Amino acid sequence: MKLAFFDAKPYDKPSFDRYGKENGFEIKYFETKLNEDTVELAAGYDAVCVFVNDTVNAAVIDRLCEFGVGIVALRCAGFNNVDMKYAFGRIHVLRVPAYSPYAVAEHTVAMLLTSIRRIHKAYIRTRDFNFSLAGMTGFDLHGKTVGVIGTGRIGRVFIDICRGFGMKVLAYDKYHAEGLDNGDTVKYVELDELFGGSDIISLHCPLTEETYHVIDESAISKCKRGVVILNTSRGALVDAEALLAGIKSRKIGAACLDVYEEEADFFFEDFSGHILEDDTLARLISMPNVIVTSHQAFLTEDALSNIAQTTVQNIVDFVRLGQCENEVCYRGGRAEDCKSGKCF
Repeated sequence: MKLAFFDAKPYDKPSFDRYGKENGFEIKYFETKLNEDTVELAAGYDAVCVFVNDTVNAAVIDRLCEFGVGIVALRCAGFNNVDMKYAFGRIHVLRVPAYSPYAVAEHTVAMLLTSIRRIHKAYIRTRDFNFSLAGMTGFDLHGKTVGVIGTGRIGRVFIDICRGFGMKVLAYDKYHAEGLDNGDTVKYVELDELFGGSDIISLHCPLTEETYHVIDESAISKCKRGVVILNTSRGALVDAEALLAGIKSRKIGAACLDVYEEEADFFFEDFSGHILEDDTLARLISMPNVIVTSHQAFLTEDALSNIAQTTVQNIVDFVRLGQCENEVCYRGGRAEDCKSGKCF
């Protein structure tokens, strides 16, 4: 199996080398992202492995098919960067539905605690031997209400952590997780109730037409004054301009972002010493109550190993069995995991 691996980073290689070697894979690592300009690099390979900022649109899919590439292996859970409607019937798309929900959920809580207890500011101050506590007052999580949008694997782990802090949970998901709502500390509600009743809102849902800009000007207007917004899922869940306006008006008390709507041009790269051309991102980073990390919530040794193992196993299963339970199909107007065998 010859695999073209796009948007490769140093931390990707050890695990993929290990599991690839165990399964007889020949992997070529390309640092460039997959898009219409770089798709020619995939010629001569059986499959391509892509990440969140690679572009798998109709033009790319056509070229991959011309080259005889039969599999797009996503080493991530989300697939909004793939034109799934166009891919159906042309190329097989496999994904990693759960690499480590703990990694993402724990990073979300780490960002929250860092923000509300001013840990990032304290770190900088004490390194300058400034031990003043002025401006360092935070608030307890115990007794607060957190709104969780998306109750899949990551969302449920995040909820468990929040319950450990003694928080109440308002949850929203189109598909309710069985047994999660206990009618007391965890309740499923509609979005408007979640917006109005939450001290903190955390996003753990996929990016779809329905969830695009789920946090927008209208949603923010329904929130409590001082609400904290957490996003470790997909950047376009949040309207960045509306978020910035909400912060400037003091409606939003703080924001913790591991993802950003236009991140593909910046995240995973070193722009220190350069002028950041995205004014909205630059202004968000400049805000004292905003924490931005560069899509690193997944980045633990455990998660990297799980990602590589599942990605390689997905390809092996498909080649040997002609099917893979982690294949993503386009059916009935939406993309969904295939549990019944071949998609076409």
